[in-house]
Amino acid sequence: MSTDPILPASSRMHDLRARIDALDVRLVALLAERSQLIDEAAQIKLREVLPARIHSRVEEVAMNARRNAEAGGFDPDLAEKLWRVMMEHFIAQEDRVLLGKDD
Repeated sequence: MSTDPILPASSRMHDLRARIDALDVRLVALLAERSQLIDEAAQIKLREVLPARIHSRVEEVAMNARRNAEAGGFDPDLAEKLWRVMMEHFIAQEDRVLLGKDD
């Protein structure tokens, strides 16, 4: 059984962790905004009788994630994996609306 190290009060890790935590707040806000846009997409798809999953769009978004990651100096493999997980979640979110199960 390991014990966590105790950081001295002078450790720069405290400030770094605070910056990471602040960034996490911003990331969650951006994901919440994306979720709202997905709700709008679901309403459009409902009116226009489109499916939640449009394979060509899924692949386009995945490749955009890779390209954006490469341009931003981020691991493109990780970006693609993260976006594919998000897309599955958001497709399910749209499906609930399209199937009338959005409570």
